[in-house]
Amino acid sequence: MTIHDRVRVHEVTLLSDNWYTLRTTAFDWRRNDGEWQRMHRETYDRGNGATLLPYHLGQRTVLLTRQFRYPAFVNGHDDLLIEAAAGLLDNAAPEERIRAEVEEELGYRLGTVQKVFESFMSPGSVTEKLHFFVAPYEASMRVGAGGGLAEEGEDIEVLELGIDEALAMVADGRIADAKTIMLLYHAKLHVFPPG
Repeated sequence: MTIHDRVRVHEVTLLSDNWYTLRTTAFDWRRNDGEWQRMHRETYDRGNGATLLPYHLGQRTVLLTRQFRYPAFVNGHDDLLIEAAAGLLDNAAPEERIRAEVEEELGYRLGTVQKVFESFMSPGSVTEKLHFFVAPYEASMRVGAGGGLAEEGEDIEVLELGIDEALAMVADGRIADAKTIMLLYHAKLHVFPPG
């Protein structure tokens, strides 16, 4: 039996198509005991995305962004959010899209990038799946100032932090973005030698 055998969709209603797509769906779910249960769920579809953490082994540093995020602000985060570079795929391959995002946001044109995993970030309501990457960087790869695209409302500061400092910022709450925390711990465990 597949998941398709356990779901019967009855009605899908479009609630908003303003920024991305918000729908409500009525469906039946076949429970583990074999009984069918009617459910209603809202799903927010913004497309899939990619994120990348550039690292410098010799310096033991990483590149991150700092920018305003309205949803975090209205939920009580009274500071700019520190994040790994990221963006929506917009019908491009994940590696292609994340290279462009890193150049736009951080100002670096990377060489080899490595995909490390994929993850649904908020599967209870958001359809987005993120593709996670890491890549080495050197000063010679800098091709611009970064900062994002003003026409897209981006106003991004580039940060270069030591990996240990970045992890301390996770521990004390200064870094509170899930994708960034995941990439920093991946880097600590799999990229940087103990030191």
